[in-house]
Amino acid sequence: MRAVQVTEFGGPEVLTPVELPDPVAGPGEVLVDVERIGVNYADTHQAENSYLAPSKLPLVPGGEVVGRANGERVVALLNGGGGYAEKAVAPQATTFPVPDGIDDLTALSMLVQGTTAWVLLRKNAHLEPGESVVVHAAAGGVGTVAVQLAKAWGAGRVIATASSDEKRELALELGADVAIDSRAGDMTAALIEANNGRRVDVVLDMVGGTTTDQSIAALAPFGRLAFHGMAGRENPKPVEVRNLLGHSTTISGMWLPHVFRLPGNVFGTALTELFDLVLAGRLKAIPGGEYALSDARGAHEALRSRKTVGKLLLDPGK
Repeated sequence: MRAVQVTEFGGPEVLTPVELPDPVAGPGEVLVDVERIGVNYADTHQAENSYLAPSKLPLVPGGEVVGRANGERVVALLNGGGGYAEKAVAPQATTFPVPDGIDDLTALSMLVQGTTAWVLLRKNAHLEPGESVVVHAAAGGVGTVAVQLAKAWGAGRVIATASSDEKRELALELGADVAIDSRAGDMTAALIEANNGRRVDVVLDMVGGTTTDQSIAALAPFGRLAFHGMAGRENPKPVEVRNLLGHSTTISGMWLPHVFRLPGNVFGTALTELFDLVLAGRLKAIPGGEYALSDARGAHEALRSRKTVGKLLLDPGK
């Protein structure tokens, strides 16, 4: 089969098209004939071995695919990679049927980015109606869904941040009440001003660095910052636990694999609710571009440049 393999860790340049033997499904697994592959920011960390879960060489990156398994159209989360290929093996427990009316882009958008936004707002932030919500990187895969979910779930004011006029316009079209420049010199002041002079209740942050530091400083009493990535590849300042008392602040982190350790079928519940919202016309996936499998390097370059919007896909047929 055609695949993309990493034999040395690094940037997009290490993604190499190759021919590999077809994978074989073991007990509790299914073999998926892949029709589209989702590209996630986590894949760029996987390729350079800076992800939360250490990578091992040689590596076929990619954690999500949509395709057919045993005659059924499915979307699947993979275990440790293997997605950048024409065929992939997925655990049966993380393979889900795709309802009629849900296209490949939407299935993949909701599988990772959608469920991430759902968990951040429901489990980390415990969003309540009327609260203000800041969505950093609002034009990205998680951000575009989070803006829509926050509005659908009754947020009082949704504040989006993005780096270009086009991205900010997209966030406004998706329901944000205001969109500000993510490159603001004083993000604390910019967020408070965007919230009509009041501190903010909820921040969803996947940027890191000074964006995180200044967002924490903008939180209202009992405000919550949910940290779910570090696209800027810069650590925030260490948090002094005693300083959390100053505004009764909550800071949390979220890594999607941990959701499967929760009692009950939280992930399945989230995905079903997201698909239902799509079918009801209340939520949509935003295309970010489709690349040939052989041009996975180009997809990673575009993602790391932070010039993309929405969801990026790979086509294994090209």
